[in-house]
Parts: sequence; structure tokens; C-alpha cells
Amino acid sequence: MAFISSGYNPDKPMEGRITDIGPRHFEEFYPPVIKKNKGEWDYHEIVKPGVLKHVALSGDVVYTVRCGGARLMSVTHVREICEIADKYCGGHLRFTTRNNIEFMVETEAALDALITNSGS
Repeated sequence: MAFISSGYNPDKPMEGRITDIGPRHFEEFYPPVIKKNKGEWDYHEIVKPGVLKHVALSGDVVYTVRCGGARLMSVTHVREICEIADKYCGGHLRFTTRNNIEFMVETEAALDALITNSGS
């Protein structure tokens, strides 16, 4: 009965519950074009190996560039990945379930800059 003495009401278990603990919802961190078009993609095509072009029903386009990642990464390596995302992708990137890295850009110019300059 310790819960009752603390104000817990078993008839209304959600009453007075703290709901803001834990991590923020992942959708807050989507790139704007992904957030705008979530679930509304028309098609995608492979532009070249490792590069996909996703086209939304609204006509918006986003390119994803997939890069190999390691299962274990040093802090320095993660910082380098984040620097690339900050410089070319508006700070957005995605880690896949198999530890690959996907950089997302919205224009072909940004795509070319990402591919050309981030490999050095």
C-alpha cells in the first residue's frame, strides 16, 4: 500500500503521471524534408552505387548517400562524421540498423559537394 500513501490512485493510473522523462521523440530530429513528406513518398531510384534519390508526392527530392560504418567507433570518428553532416547536410545524418551512415541532402549541388569533398 505504499503507492496509495504517495497519492497513487489505482482507479486512475495515469493521473499525476510524469510523462516527460526519457529521451525526446525521434521525429523531432528528422530533416525538414523528411518530416514534411513522411509516408508520402512516390518513388526512389538508384542514381549511382550508394546514392538514392527519393521523390515525394509533393515533388520534393532528397538524396541519401550511404557510407560504410564500423560497429565500434571512436569519439574522433563520430566527430568527423558529424562535421561532414554539419558542413554538407544541415547537421542531419542517419545510422542504419547495420551501422552504416546515411547523409541526406536536398539538391544535386549539395550531393556533388558531399561526394567530392568529404572523401579527403
